[in-house]
Amino acid sequence: MTTLVSGSLQNAGADKGHRSRGLEDQTFADIRGGGSLVVAWQIKESDNEGTGKSVTVVGGGDHHGLSSLHYQVATGRVAHLLAADAVVTVICPSSGLSPELQYRVSRKQVSHIPRTFDIELDLRVSVPSMVLVAIDSPSTSTEIYTECKKLKIPVNVADVPGECDFYFGSMYRDGPLQIMVSTNGNGPKMASLVRRRIEDELKEEPFGLAIEQLGELRRRVREKVPGSGKGDIRKRMRWVSQISERWTIAQLAKLDDEMIAKVMDYIDNEPPPYEQLKITSKSMRDTLA
Repeated sequence: MTTLVSGSLQNAGADKGHRSRGLEDQTFADIRGGGSLVVAWQIKESDNEGTGKSVTVVGGGDHHGLSSLHYQVATGRVAHLLAADAVVTVICPSSGLSPELQYRVSRKQVSHIPRTFDIELDLRVSVPSMVLVAIDSPSTSTEIYTECKKLKIPVNVADVPGECDFYFGSMYRDGPLQIMVSTNGNGPKMASLVRRRIEDELKEEPFGLAIEQLGELRRRVREKVPGSGKGDIRKRMRWVSQISERWTIAQLAKLDDEMIAKVMDYIDNEPPPYEQLKITSKSMRDTLA
C-alpha cells in the first residue's frame, strides 16, 4: 500500500515537472505596463429606458472668462456626455455659460445651476456618478478632486493628468461604431492626428450601417435560439461570427429585413454566402411580380 502511494506521489511530481518545463518552453506576449484600462463606460442606466446617470460638469466654458482650452473642453465633453445619454448638470455662474451650452440649456438638453460649485451641496447632498472639472482655478480644481476621491466619485480635471481618474480620448464615431484613441495624457494633439488617419481609412466603407444591421441579425438569432445553455450560446456566437467573417462590410450593410428573414432559414445549418442569398431574394421578388 505504502509503495503504491509513494509511486503515485512520484508520478504526480514528475507530471508537475513536465508541465512546468512545457510552460517554460512556450512563448507568451510580454506585458507592458503604464497603459490605461480602456473600457466603454455605460452612462445609460441598465433599465435601458433612456434615462442616464447623473454627471456634473464644473465650469461652463465661457470663452470670455476662460482659456480657449477650457472653452473647448467644457462644451466638447458635454456633447460626449449627451451622446452617451447622460443626465448632465453644468454648475457655473450665468455669466460663465458658453453660447453652445446656453443653447443646450434652453433646449433642456442639460440642466444649469447658476452659481459657483458648492462641495457640500453638489457632492454630498446630490451625489453625481461622475464629475468633470474645467475651470481656471487650480486650487479649486484640486479641492474638488480631493473631495471626489474621499467620496469615491470618479473625477477628471481638465489638463491636469495627476488629478484624473480617467481621460477623454479623441473619438471617431459612425453610428454604433466608436473608436477612441488615447495617449494616456501625453499628447492630446497626437491622439487627434491618429484619429483622423483612422477616420480617413474607415469612412470609405459603411461600417456603421453594417454594424447596425448585424446587431439586428443578432437580435433575431437570439429570438430564434433563446436558450441560455452552453450549446445555444455557442451556436448563436458561431453562426453570427461566420457571417461577420465571410460577408464583406458592404454586403453586411445591405442586410435588410427581407434578407435577414431569409438568412434565418439557415439557422440550423451553415450560413449562406451573400451571393446565394441575394439571388434567392431576387428570385422571390420576380416570382411575386
